Amino acid sequence: MARRLFQLDQEEIQELKHAYAGCRDGPTRTRYQAVRLYGAGYPAEEVIEITGCSRTSLMEWCRKYRIEGLTDLEDKRVGGNRAKLTPAQIEDLRARLCTYTPADLFDFTAATEDGQFWTVEDLKRAIRRWYSVNYRSRSSYPRLFARCGFRYHRSEKVFKLRGESAGCRD
Repeated sequence: MARRLFQLDQEEIQELKHAYAGCRDGPTRTRYQAVRLYGAGYPAEEVIEITGCSRTSLMEWCRKYRIEGLTDLEDKRVGGNRAKLTPAQIEDLRARLCTYTPADLFDFTAATEDGQFWTVEDLKRAIRRWYSVNYRSRSSYPRLFARCGFRYHRSEKVFKLRGESAGCRD
């Protein structure tokens, strides 16, 4: 059996324990724990079972810890839907939502009968058409409406004689 090359001394084990105890980010805590356990001599299969990581990830985390220390183990992922549209594209979207109605874009296939008011389904189709973007989470679309200055109204409470949408004021 080959001798394990990655081993931690007591000082490094204590450093990882302390970092684990002070960390509030789940994925980063998992990395600290996995590297500490593997470096302390636990078999890789046991570390994988305890932490739920893959063997490839475990070895990559150990390599990163050796090169850069704790800072390279921090989770640097940003998140799924966050950066799909740039601020300039969002401003362009706001202008387009104020200029066009769903009826202008989708004719008789708009989500509402007359196609005068934007719905989440219409926004989803418009974003796919204009920017080739599709968000995984449906809740991202109401957030986009909010970022564009639009407000949610229940259809039965909308004042029908209103001239322009609240989101389209300059």
